[in-house]
Amino acid sequence: MAARPRIVGISQARLGSSRLPGKVLLPAAGRSLLAWQVARLQRCRRLDALMVATSDLPGDDALADHATGLGVPVFRGSETDVLDRFYRAALAGGADIVLRFTADCPLIDPALVDDLVDYFQGQPLDYAGIDVSRFPRGLDAEITHLDVLETAWKEARADVEREHVMPFLWRRPERFRLGLLTRPDSVGDGRTPWRWCVDTASDYALVCRLLETLSATRPDFGWQDADALMRTHPEWVALNRDVVQKTLPAEGEE
Repeated sequence: MAARPRIVGISQARLGSSRLPGKVLLPAAGRSLLAWQVARLQRCRRLDALMVATSDLPGDDALADHATGLGVPVFRGSETDVLDRFYRAALAGGADIVLRFTADCPLIDPALVDDLVDYFQGQPLDYAGIDVSRFPRGLDAEITHLDVLETAWKEARADVEREHVMPFLWRRPERFRLGLLTRPDSVGDGRTPWRWCVDTASDYALVCRLLETLSATRPDFGWQDADALMRTHPEWVALNRDVVQKTLPAEGEE
């Protein structure tokens, strides 16, 4: 009988964000944003392990210390070759299947992550991701097999395919079997899905309000609870409605 594959989640994190430096250590409802994400991902039923991958620069020492204090193994590697950092972290974690998160998504939903794993394992896929055109931005997650990630690590040459992790795969649909966990309708203000990732000060203001309210009323909240709260407070929608996503589609900023 074949051994069950080891599923490892890796959160990319750094303190050198261009638009909101140090964001993942900012406080919200009594915890750092990173601590919120870690606590939520630790509720996933499908993950065998969770890690944080940050750079080996001295400027990320505080982040590495903080993650270690949360009880999460930390891998440190190249700041600029993020694909190399991520792949080596997956090796260090003994992953057979690896999930990618970014630490600027403190509202990530553990049940949705489990759904992504089930979707990926339920059919022959090389890569799958959360459809961020249908789900709120900030629930982002991607999944692949270690050997597929290794192919990207060996063959990726373009700068953008090494500065990020998954573009080598989803840019080549003729070569890799790709899937998206989606829903029939998008959730948001009618124009775009809600934005719950933290790239800017206005993003942070919104996420703080959501975390402060939800942690007081429903600590085990899911994304649907946050969605309902946004609809209850339409004035919150304007806080970050005009923020433009900076990076590639399907890629969040660390």
